Amino acid sequence: MGLIDSLKKAFSKPYETISVAQAKELLGSGATLIDVRSAQEWRTGRAPQARHVPLDRLQTGTAGIQKSRPVIAVCASGVRSASAARLLASQGYDAYSVRGGMTAWRQAGEPVR
Repeated sequence: MGLIDSLKKAFSKPYETISVAQAKELLGSGATLIDVRSAQEWRTGRAPQARHVPLDRLQTGTAGIQKSRPVIAVCASGVRSASAARLLASQGYDAYSVRGGMTAWRQAGEPVR
């Protein structure tokens, strides 16, 4: 492996940032959606299929999230979900972060409960 390839690998993200549409597609094929926002934020509205796993809890363990399925993290805007996806990817998960978080989810007209 050459220097350029080594640098690309060193600086590449171990997870993928995806759109709401891509997240919906992955969910349709069996992915798990985790909402990493605080309990207060969770109560303001969430994606119906989301499981609540606050980021601070995820940092101390994977809360029984299956490694056999892709995991999509969502937060309010995409910052915490990127941290969650990076953490999960470092532990061997096929991890994704929703670009724009729940703000983008709502703007896309997706259901919130």
